[in-house]
Amino acid sequence: MSKAPATRPLMSEGRTSFLGAALSMLGPISLSLYTPAMPALTEAFATTEAAIKLSLSLYFGGFAFAMLATGPMADAFGRRRTVVGFLALYLIGSIMATFAVGVPMLLAGRLVQGIGASVGMTVGRAIVRDQFTGEPAARILNMLGIMLAVGPAIAPTFGGIILYLIGWKAIFVTMIGFGLTLGALVLLLMAETGQPDRAKARPLPLLKAYGRLLRNQHFMASSLIIAASTGSLYALASILPFVMINLAGLSPSQFGLGMLMQTGCYFSGSVIFRIALRWFTSRAMVGFGLVFVGIGAVALAISTEVLPISYLSVMLPVGCFAFGIAFLMPYITNAALLPFPDIAGSASAMMGFMQMGSGLVTGMIAAALGSPVLAMQIMVPAMGAIAVICYLWLRLVEGRGPDAEEPAEQQTSGDDWSEKPRSIAAMK
Repeated sequence: MSKAPATRPLMSEGRTSFLGAALSMLGPISLSLYTPAMPALTEAFATTEAAIKLSLSLYFGGFAFAMLATGPMADAFGRRRTVVGFLALYLIGSIMATFAVGVPMLLAGRLVQGIGASVGMTVGRAIVRDQFTGEPAARILNMLGIMLAVGPAIAPTFGGIILYLIGWKAIFVTMIGFGLTLGALVLLLMAETGQPDRAKARPLPLLKAYGRLLRNQHFMASSLIIAASTGSLYALASILPFVMINLAGLSPSQFGLGMLMQTGCYFSGSVIFRIALRWFTSRAMVGFGLVFVGIGAVALAISTEVLPISYLSVMLPVGCFAFGIAFLMPYITNAALLPFPDIAGSASAMMGFMQMGSGLVTGMIAAALGSPVLAMQIMVPAMGAIAVICYLWLRLVEGRGPDAEEPAEQQTSGDDWSEKPRSIAAMK
């Protein structure tokens, strides 16, 4: 049996799952709700596709780099206080985007939005690590995965409907409403799960914390698996609207509904994973997930080359890719965070930075390639291959036992989180 936490959790498993999912969804929903409007914004502001794609890149950039600050701030000043402060920034950015009269103001609003939204993913995972290990942590992270599948992937559907019925400004008004609702939930339901230590926000301890993470092979291998797999989906968010609307001939509302393919595949994978936990450890299902990630990546490159561009030739491989990711996230996320209970916020932030940073980099490469179809054919298979290679690296590191770079007092092999085997370091 997995080892129980040393103290009783400050929040129940259900409340932690709910708040963790709500916080984690802030960034991806704010990304995907907006995507059906991108072609329409090109017309509304009489600008180019490249300019509107830049709004997505700035959102990614603000989100990714701000995470490097949100993690240490959550460790230093507390989870609740940090969330409230960054949610205020998110609301300011949403208001700027709503009332944008030109592309520069829209770009600035999306940048500020990304900075504010970065706190959600960082703290959403940190509050799980603060309170839970073992299979309870796996169940919560799986639930976060299910909610992350439902929310962000249904968001384009609602975004397309809102765009059709009201207009693009209403999409940003919806984001304002989501930010206000999330703020109220945090103030009413969220307990302070961390142990604030302002010294952790000082430059030298902060640099040491990040240096410790970057030197840890277990953390780097785990984080790169997540970055390569989920980062591909974030990159596709900037590519698919132009492929499906401009080339496949879907309307914005049809595109939004069509994204339910990705949602359904991720959701079904998450549900199957949760059921399979009765018979298999979460680690044992990582390889199964990577098979589907690889098949989806290769199939996308082949189908878009030999078949006409259509909904099925694109979204069936994307759905297969998303299905596989659902089996990776619970084990790999907790595997990365488990050795660092004292800097859980910083570890979550660095992992999120790599995840969103991969989406930013692949999105920029896709824009540089010019052709969205060529970008899909190159970027998605390449990221799938990186995920597989990094998993082999992780297996090699685990096979060597506890990380030699971690001092003995910092190793947490006793905090196992999977029933079999007894510790991550021993997972063979």
